[in-house]
Formats: sequence, structure tokens, C-alpha cells
Amino acid sequence: MRTARILTAFFIFLLCASVAFAGEAEEAFHLGEQLPMWSSIPFVGILLSIAVFPLIAPEFWHHHFPKVSAFWALVVAVPLLYTFKGVALHEILHIYIGDYIPFIILLWSLYTVAGGILLRGTLRGTPIINTLMLLIGTILASWVGTTGAAMIMIRPFLRANAHRKYRTYQVVFFIFLICNIGGSLTPLGDPPLFLGFLHGVPFFWTFKIFPHFALASGILLVLFFLIDWYYYRKEENVQPEDKTKLKVEGLHNFLFLAGIVGAVLFSGMVHLGHINILGVKREVSSVIRDVLLVFFGLLSLETTPWEIRKANDFTWFPIKEVAYLFAGIFMTMIPPLAILRAGEHGALAWFISSVRDPAHFFWATGGLSSFLDNAPTYLTFLNTALGRFFAGMPEKQAVHMLIAHKSLYLEAISAGAVFMGANTYIGNAPNFMVRSIAEEAGVPMPSFFGYMLKYSIPILIPTFILITIVFFA
Repeated sequence: MRTARILTAFFIFLLCASVAFAGEAEEAFHLGEQLPMWSSIPFVGILLSIAVFPLIAPEFWHHHFPKVSAFWALVVAVPLLYTFKGVALHEILHIYIGDYIPFIILLWSLYTVAGGILLRGTLRGTPIINTLMLLIGTILASWVGTTGAAMIMIRPFLRANAHRKYRTYQVVFFIFLICNIGGSLTPLGDPPLFLGFLHGVPFFWTFKIFPHFALASGILLVLFFLIDWYYYRKEENVQPEDKTKLKVEGLHNFLFLAGIVGAVLFSGMVHLGHINILGVKREVSSVIRDVLLVFFGLLSLETTPWEIRKANDFTWFPIKEVAYLFAGIFMTMIPPLAILRAGEHGALAWFISSVRDPAHFFWATGGLSSFLDNAPTYLTFLNTALGRFFAGMPEKQAVHMLIAHKSLYLEAISAGAVFMGANTYIGNAPNFMVRSIAEEAGVPMPSFFGYMLKYSIPILIPTFILITIVFFA
């Protein structure tokens, strides 16, 4: 309740600011051209808080992380509003109304619906079964989204391995494959690809990066099998307690899941004009999508017996944790994203101008997508490529020209944005949710930096270097 009051006060503060700055010219200048690099310090601060507090003050973090998130959000919001007034307010409202609220609605609906699907019975987590589950989830991710696939697969995966002693690496590979790399084949898989679809990239063009997807996922699946086989041999006498036959309960939730996927597709393919919400333009179809997503989530809650969710170890904590932390992350992302969007007119001009070859686009897009929202990062480098090769041409025509003549650049941008979200817990939203669900199930998960130092850097970076050599060198 206390956290709810904090968030309510924060949004009342924004509403009052919107009244105070009513009539200010929102487009007087581009915010990113005015901001210095040190304005990104609060973003680094919230990342360090997520990384350090759970290690040095776990009890404090568990009870007060929403306040820490709100603190960093206010550290950004107050100076921005004081200095840039209406322009800053427009940026803040835009990121919450246009990005954060739809983001949380989608996560909540997928989390709620998937939490009503229960796989009962004996599914023994052998190396072969585990690898097959990861493979199925990786393929599924491109069609129901990385978040949808993660929410469907994580609980059966955890239950299948509940008898295993070493489980941390299993969840980490789950994040690598199902929460990230698996979403690279269609616009439904990951938000940056959906954004590309909205900007003129054909729906099935993303199959162009199937070879990149196959190489990355193939390496990780083989490596997982070998690691799992090694540890399984140490534990092979341990048997799961449940001996019942496999059966699925809450099957009707797959209809709601299909409805969610359909609503997302609808919002990208149907254009019904715009609606103005506190000065932020939103597509009417996007608003309809959000209403439908909430509707399907509520239907799932109403029609699924709570006993199924209880047997699924379903709680609201993971989605609350993501909602609170990303409320702060989205606010603190405003300065670095604005600077990035300013391109060669902002504080990162030296960086943007140095991105020239496909390999540069792969690593620049991926590196920033590891820490920032990968959708605007994708769009920034897509526009960089369009401006470099087809300046002055209408966007959709330029996109088609890029695909026809410089396809490798778009492949690099797409693969970088999707694949490298696996580099950190905040690189993609389901990463954080899966970590939270795994911890609730008793799996000891590495810290923010531990995840990077023990897993993503030694495993993913060599894989991405190989992809660079094979496809982008």
C-alpha cells in the first residue's frame, strides 16, 4: 500500500506539472541535442542499485526497492522539468503513456494468462528433456513473443528440475534462448522487430536472420546439453517425487494467449487514426489493443480456478517487481535515449558517426540494447543506416531500398537488438521476470554483475564474435 501511495504521488506530480506547463512549446527544440552525457548518471545509479543493494543489503532491497526506483525517477524528473519545462514534460509523458503503460499491460496479460496453464505430472529434467524444452521454447518465442514463451515454459521447466541440485545455469540458458535469441524470426518475437514491421519491414523478412539464429541457438543448446549432462551424472540417482502422468490444465488459456497475439498483430496492421492523451499521440488501434490485453487477462483470472494458479506457484510479486523497477528505469532512460536519438547532433555524435560497417551496427545496436530499451535503439540505428545510404527518401521507400541493396545492415541491426538483450538482466523484460520467478522457486540466481561475469560475457560474447566473423565481417 505504501508503494502504491508513492507511485500515486509521483503521477499526481506529473499531472500537476502538465497543468503548470500547459501551453509550453513541446517541439521548441530536441531535448537530446541539449543534454550532456552526465545527465545519464541517474540511469547508471538505478542499474548500480539493482546490482549492489541485493548483495550488500538484501533485506533493505526486498522491502524498499520501489522507493529506490522512485528516488532515481525523481532525480531525473525534477531537474528536467525545472530546466526544460514543457519539452521535458512531453518526453516524460510520452515514455510513460506511449511506452511504459503498454509495456506493463502486455507483460501483465501474458504473465496472468500463462500463469493459468498448468502442466501436471512427472516431467523428469534429464539433459535430453531439458534441451528439448529449451528448443521448443526458443522456437515458440518467435510466434508468441519472448515474454509469452518465457511465461508458458518457465514453470514447467522449473518443476521438471525441482529435484536437481544445480539449477542456476539452467535458468541462465533459459534467459539466453527463450527470453531473447528465440524471438528473432518474426515481428511477434521481440519489440524492436515489431517496430521495424511498423516502419515498413515486411513481416517475413526477419527469416533472413534464420542462419544467425540457428548458429547462436545451436551453439547454446549444445553447450547447455554438455553442461547439463556433466552435472546430471553427479545427480543421476536423484528421482523426482511426482510419478503421475502428464496432463495440462487450464487449456482454455491458450485461446486467451492467441487473442493477445491477435491483438498485437491488429495494432500493427490496422490504422484507425490517432487519439491525443495529455499531448501524447497514440494510435487508436494501440489503445484498443491495450484494452483487449487487459480484457483477456481478466477473463483468465475469472475463468481459471485459483487452485491451478496455486499449483503453478503463481504470485503477483514478479510482475510487481518488474512494474516498480521499470517505472524508474524508463524515467532514467529518458536522457540517454534522447541523446541517442539526437544522433550526430547530440553528445554521442562521435559514437554514432563511427558506426559504419555491418559489424559496427551489430555491436553498437546490441551493446546499447543490453542496457537501454532495445526498441528505440533499433529505430535509432535503422534511421542512421537510412540517412547514411538513402537520405531524403521517404521512409518506407528507403526501408525497401535498404532491404534490396544493403540488407546486411538491417540484419546486423535486427540481430544485435534481439540477441544482445541477453547480456544483462535488464536487456529484455522477461529476463527480469524469469529471474524473479526462479528465485521464488528456490533457484539461487546470480547478481546483476554475477550474471554478466559468470555467464553472459564468457558464453555469449564469444558466440557473438563468431556470428560477427561468419555474417558481418
